[in-house]
Amino acid sequence: MNFPEDLRYTSDHEWVKVLEDGSVRVGITDFAQSELGDIVFVETKSVGTSLKKHDVFGTVEAVKTVADLFAPVSGTIKAVNDALDAAEVVNSSPYDEGWLVEMSVDEPGQLDGLMSAGDYRKTIGE
Repeated sequence: MNFPEDLRYTSDHEWVKVLEDGSVRVGITDFAQSELGDIVFVETKSVGTSLKKHDVFGTVEAVKTVADLFAPVSGTIKAVNDALDAAEVVNSSPYDEGWLVEMSVDEPGQLDGLMSAGDYRKTIGE
């Protein structure tokens, strides 16, 4: 499985990339997409939605199940990935074309509580 070292991770299987302006891009991990199977639909809250850490910001629907998406930090959704209209992009490119949302970060210190790639590997038993 692929877990880029430049990303941070949550126990809910989201990844977080800090962008140049201090906002974050969020997606689901390679592990999560493989566990879900073929993703057929992704729904997220809209741009401008304010979230607290751990709030549900959307769902991922796969052939087998539906899974909630949890905000890794408190902030406001700034962008939603238009490529999600073709939800299978989350399976084929979870870290690049398959990102979900971009968020501002209300409390930058929350980023320090996210896991490194090595810590995430331990969490999933890899």
